[in-house]
Amino acid sequence: MGKQILKLENITKEFPGVRALDGVTFELNEGEVHVLLGENGAGKSTLMKVLAGVHQQNEGRIIYKGEEVKFSNPKQAQDKHIAIIYQEFNLMPNLTVGQNIYLGREPRNKYGLIDKKQMYAKAQEMLDFLQVDIDVQEQVSRLGVAQQQLVEVAKALSIDAEILIMDEPTASLSDPEIEQLFNTIKRLQEQKVSIIYISHRLQELKVVGNRITVIRDGKSIGTRDADKCTMDELITMMVGREIGNARIRLKNTAQTEDAVRVEHVTNRKLEDISIHVKKGEIVGIAGLVGSGRTELANAVYGIDPIKHGKVTLFDRQLRKPSPGLNIRNHMGFIPESRKEDGLALSMSIQKNTTCASLRKLFPSGWINEKKETEVAAGFCKDMKLNTENMEMLVQNLSGGNQQKVVLAKWMCTDSDFLIFDEPTRGIDVGAKEEIHNLMNDLASKGAGIIMISSDLPEILTLSDRIYVMREGRIVKELPGEGTTQEEIIGYAAGKEEKHA
Repeated sequence: MGKQILKLENITKEFPGVRALDGVTFELNEGEVHVLLGENGAGKSTLMKVLAGVHQQNEGRIIYKGEEVKFSNPKQAQDKHIAIIYQEFNLMPNLTVGQNIYLGREPRNKYGLIDKKQMYAKAQEMLDFLQVDIDVQEQVSRLGVAQQQLVEVAKALSIDAEILIMDEPTASLSDPEIEQLFNTIKRLQEQKVSIIYISHRLQELKVVGNRITVIRDGKSIGTRDADKCTMDELITMMVGREIGNARIRLKNTAQTEDAVRVEHVTNRKLEDISIHVKKGEIVGIAGLVGSGRTELANAVYGIDPIKHGKVTLFDRQLRKPSPGLNIRNHMGFIPESRKEDGLALSMSIQKNTTCASLRKLFPSGWINEKKETEVAAGFCKDMKLNTENMEMLVQNLSGGNQQKVVLAKWMCTDSDFLIFDEPTRGIDVGAKEEIHNLMNDLASKGAGIIMISSDLPEILTLSDRIYVMREGRIVKELPGEGTTQEEIIGYAAGKEEKHA
């Protein structure tokens, strides 16, 4: 690593009634990957938004290349070659890859018109450096999540980024795609790009990071060399308590009766899918990104139409599955994208919590506001939501607390069968433990659960059985206990042999 390029010194940021950052100090060296670690709501994203010019600190200094700087807006930070890649990508889906990379900075010809030839050529240079095979004239909406993330990296490089902030970059990636991303990060380091890396996946921090700084409740807790600290030490710094990682599902409590049966389901993305889930059973769905896991969830829940086959819920065949029908039949669905599909961001916590249960709570059709508030507050308390203000807009919550609102919404429905699609994506280790315990408790009370996850330790921790998908098909069924990550990856990648 080179000399110090950045120092955030005693940064304090206050919002109405909340001190989000309280004297945080953070340092970054040239060519370093410095991991920023902390629970949801700890202040990580706020700190990075201060650096990126989205927020302005109330106190403290930003020292960049030995000089104090102040950013009033993101453009000023970009002009200093500081780029940020958010967990929710900032891409225009209807524009091409090249147009996205140079959006607002398009090269012009002598007549002042956009020089498309030059724009696409320069965009191709960025992708060639990243060793990415993506058509620069492809529409972004047609790309997968992993490809879109690499477009974001190329977009950052196009401003000659010297500091690159990556917020949960592996949250939606499979293991091979994570390896590709890590190789990209190494190439960036070789070019002396400094990277601030935010992640909740503790197992990857030592692989990618040089140093790790932990913040908790808006305060700096400490900085450690990545190769000299233990996972237990980091967890204790993050949450102030030890977190167990042993297998939760030590005993299969499943009943003999099926909660759901999926038989020979086929549509434009699935081919002859047959699975079953018993009452009291957690069934994991594993596979690489693009294998059809979310498409299976959408078919079962009635979001995507089924061409052939059938879905049976509690011995009742669903001839035309739909979300409304499934809610009435006590099926819940925690979607992969909480912001796009799981929440009404401009509505309150209270309204989001009860919106799927209004028919159950108020069969007369008249909503009792007092009762609605009490019900919502009760479920949010059960989820350990970090707020008591039920009128707060969901868009103002941290990612982890937003996920807890999604869970509270479906707990309110008293669902007997639930689909959890990436339930702990972007969630800190403490909240992840709470969600795991919730799923285990639901199963112990007789609920059937499908859990889709890219996190293989999570699959192995919770699943009674595991279905592995590849290219829209089920390629293997494995027991939850005794199965290894290598076995799952082998089947998911199309190789039957185990990998060392």
